[in-house]
Amino acid sequence: MRRLVDFVVGLLFGLGLLLSGMTDPGKVLGFLDLFGAWDPSLALVMGGAVAVGSLAYAVAKRRSTDWLGGPMRLPQITRIDNPLVIGSLAFGVGWGLAGFCPGPALVSMASGQPKALAFTLAMVIGMVVYEWLQRRSQRMPAGTVNA
Repeated sequence: MRRLVDFVVGLLFGLGLLLSGMTDPGKVLGFLDLFGAWDPSLALVMGGAVAVGSLAYAVAKRRSTDWLGGPMRLPQITRIDNPLVIGSLAFGVGWGLAGFCPGPALVSMASGQPKALAFTLAMVIGMVVYEWLQRRSQRMPAGTVNA
């Protein structure tokens, strides 16, 4: 049952991205072009997503299980740290350069856009390298300098 719900939610999310224009890099780049031909329509999409997400999070915080009976897993870290800031900057730069973020890139890749495939491959490679560096840094003795 959980897999079916996951599939339906993912499908709904993908359809929402398509309908809102978030899978069109030109539209996204137009939104980011504040001093040119600025397209504010994605601000409404993001505002709607933040509003719905905020309501869902408020409900989720009061629950101990999800709607299918599984454990509720909410974020435990509430402080802003260097990995969050660096990750946010990398996300923003990638979004600004390519016009994609992860969800829309996956939807666009499924529709055959080569630029989305390149973005997704770069994203996956970045995640693999990050995980490799994390594992490597946890194995090093304190005070060791990387060469």
